[in-house]
Amino acid sequence: MVKEKYQSVLDLGQKLNVQDGDVKVVGNQLQIWGTTKNQYEKDLLWDEIKRVGGENPSDIMADIKVADSSIYAKHTVEKGESLSKIAKHYYGDPMKYQAIFKANTNILKNPDLIHPGQELVIPNL
Repeated sequence: MVKEKYQSVLDLGQKLNVQDGDVKVVGNQLQIWGTTKNQYEKDLLWDEIKRVGGENPSDIMADIKVADSSIYAKHTVEKGESLSKIAKHYYGDPMKYQAIFKANTNILKNPDLIHPGQELVIPNL
């Protein structure tokens, strides 16, 4: 029953390709473990856990580790995107585009000029 309740969390973990994952039901509690590629993916999982179970769910125990904590995420630029649009997606604030630009000066020379296919580092703030 509790596993079905959190099926969307398990599906997201599969979609994100969580490594070293495990799922167990102990009594009325779902216990999950795994390692995401970065903090952004971990945040996505926790957001889904809270969406399903509320702010402090007692019917799930999650131990989610992060493989690369030196960055927040990696992002491949898609057609029509700008640094401010990407900043709004990851940080909720388009003005934080400058942090993304600074983290990518090895490939970006102008914050107004990005190209589809470029892989950008999204830094921890």
